[in-house]
Amino acid sequence: MSGDELIQMTATEVAARLAAGDVSPVELVDAAAARIEAVNPAVNALPILCLDEARDRAVDMTDHPPPVSERGPLWGIPIAVKDYNDLAGVRTTYGSPIFADNVARRSDATVARLEASGAIPIGKSNVPEWAGAHTFNPVFGHTRNPWNGMRSAGGSSGGSGVALATGMVWLATGNDLGGSLRVPASFNGVVGLRPSPGRVPRSSRLPAFDTLWVEGPMGRNVADVALMLDGGSGRSPEDPLSFDSAGPSLSQALNDPTAAPRRVAFSPDLGVVPMEPEVAEICAAAAQGFAATGAEVRHDTPDFSGVIEAFQTLRAVLIAVMMEDLLKTHREQIAPEIIWNIEKGLAVSNAELLEAERVRWRLAKEVTAFFERYDLLLCPTVSVPPFPMEQRYVETIAGQPTRTYIDWIAITFAVTMTACPALSLPVGYTGSGLPVGLQVIGPPRAEAELVRACRHMEAELGLASAVPIDPRPSG
Repeated sequence: MSGDELIQMTATEVAARLAAGDVSPVELVDAAAARIEAVNPAVNALPILCLDEARDRAVDMTDHPPPVSERGPLWGIPIAVKDYNDLAGVRTTYGSPIFADNVARRSDATVARLEASGAIPIGKSNVPEWAGAHTFNPVFGHTRNPWNGMRSAGGSSGGSGVALATGMVWLATGNDLGGSLRVPASFNGVVGLRPSPGRVPRSSRLPAFDTLWVEGPMGRNVADVALMLDGGSGRSPEDPLSFDSAGPSLSQALNDPTAAPRRVAFSPDLGVVPMEPEVAEICAAAAQGFAATGAEVRHDTPDFSGVIEAFQTLRAVLIAVMMEDLLKTHREQIAPEIIWNIEKGLAVSNAELLEAERVRWRLAKEVTAFFERYDLLLCPTVSVPPFPMEQRYVETIAGQPTRTYIDWIAITFAVTMTACPALSLPVGYTGSGLPVGLQVIGPPRAEAELVRACRHMEAELGLASAVPIDPRPSG
């Protein structure tokens, strides 16, 4: 089987071929390496490679395969690891010149779990410096959107999204604070799932009891994301919020034909952010597609009032907790947006913090009541299609100016505040051929129901085979 044929397969397909003995881990690593050589120079998605280490591991797995019954769900599948995650023996820069030459001594809890499930890391995916929704940094530069090389790949998991869309890997890690997994999934026409806090174990580099930042899977379709979440979930002593999942695997849950959603709510904007009309129209049409699965679709949303200010406060505090010491010692090497965020966190008043927590508390009760009436909440993933690469962030939406560098992703960070799982599903394209994602949100810890519903919708739309693509210089 040729490398080109393997690249076109989904992760679930190559997993089945590996189990049947029709393909080996070595063949997959070699196919990925050839594809990286062919397309990565055009998009700069994987600036750090560990192909020799990956091939050595693949050779060992090929020469000494355990029985199929003893293999993890990701056995033999090459993956990309986001450059915010530590991978043992490989550079981890966090997109920062401060850590340009940093080599991780061990894999963090997220990566270690995937490796234990049989995944083979082959490289690190590009990220913004520390945090952000547009993937560029002073260490490796910009990552380009493969649908139009002059457009943003989103962020902060932009490198992962591009690597998937171009067929360099079958699966990739992402993480999500304000939308860092969902936004690049939308911009690159792939699937990204922000799981409930604790579903995927996190690095001890993150504050132990924070619930805003989660780790999650990215893939080319819903089944691939379910497979990766199966392999990446579980408890780790490194993360006190992590837990063992109960019940059948998500991959098994996908096959329940009786579990289609019955009551679905759609909102064009969650009442929190302006929306480019073309994006809103595409997502509204896609939402009505749930009616074809037998669901009743209504316009409704929880009350998200106050959520922008509350998230800005809590995010700023989180960033300040993590980065105050770096600001003192390396201020000249930190991006201005991150300096602003750290200083905002250091300046938060008691009254602001109390109000932010009150908003989050009220929103949790709102969401609980909402999901007693509905199975799912739908809205656009992003307010805009991929924007020009040279912009640092979106400054206007539908003619309305944004106040801060993250206001334009309010429709994702509003959902972050609920602790609900949320999946970005490709649902169409703008008139200029740029991907648009629909954000599908379920009740807390209802990942099985969420992926089942999205699988039904994916089949209805027929977009699951739209990637991989060859990079396009411009649109």
